[in-house]
Amino acid sequence: MKYICTLALLFCAWLPLSAQQRQTPEAHEKQLAETIENEVVRLTGLLKLEDWQVFYADSILNNNFRGADEELKRLNDAKVTNYDLYQEVSDKWTEKTYMALRKVLTETQWVKYNKSGAGSEKKARDRRQAKKTNKQDETGRH
Repeated sequence: MKYICTLALLFCAWLPLSAQQRQTPEAHEKQLAETIENEVVRLTGLLKLEDWQVFYADSILNNNFRGADEELKRLNDAKVTNYDLYQEVSDKWTEKTYMALRKVLTETQWVKYNKSGAGSEKKARDRRQAKKTNKQDETGRH
């Protein structure tokens, strides 16, 4: 569940803000690095990761959090105000993280990871995707 909250915080950090409220790039980078580190520590404790798993989890989270951060920054810099576009980016990178971690975790760890909130977030992403697909199908028929 904390992982979901972490991504939500990252997502919300890029919602359009006034110029006075924006962080300096250095402060933002420090906050992002701390967020990633905290999530690795959380997963390590929760799932009792082995050293090699910690390495992969750290690599996955660094790559995907930074990828999401860059995409959200581009939307923000373009002054995009459509919440759905931000949600799509967040969902895309969360799904990539979810699928990548699946390859690293044992079956027992995977079950525990899903019970910690990742499973319900996956269902929510799938519902949003299905809704979007249905909406596109309906508009394509007219």
